Amino acid sequence: MKAVIMGCGRVGARVAGLLDHTGNKVTVIDTDSRAFRRLPAGFGGETIIGTGIDEDILRKAGIEHADAFIAVTNGDNRNIMASQVAKLIFNVPEVVCRIYDPVREDTYRRLGLTTVCPTTTISAIVLDHVMRAESEPDGTRGGAS
Repeated sequence: MKAVIMGCGRVGARVAGLLDHTGNKVTVIDTDSRAFRRLPAGFGGETIIGTGIDEDILRKAGIEHADAFIAVTNGDNRNIMASQVAKLIFNVPEVVCRIYDPVREDTYRRLGLTTVCPTTTISAIVLDHVMRAESEPDGTRGGAS
């Protein structure tokens, strides 16, 4: 599989490393060359300095042959725009877009983007944990007095 990842923060670097480790072809795009330091030792993929909303940069990254595009920068707008370019212009079969704003996530999901919203996911996990702790028998966890 050929994957193009936009954003080499903690998530992008981890996904890139895992995909590379399992024998996939990976290209990581980031605007800051220092971000590539997060990639694991022995990373065998490619790195490109630039932005994933630039079609020339995407072509250089091999987007025309990509099976997956993953947008995980810290900017919702950048992730959304690059994901739409990957999906609509380059017809990448699998496009995943991180969006921090839950309202925007729902909107773009309805438009056909596969979105991941850490805000929604983490909120649900925290709420589940708190609600589960509240329902446990007294004495095992902080139930109401």
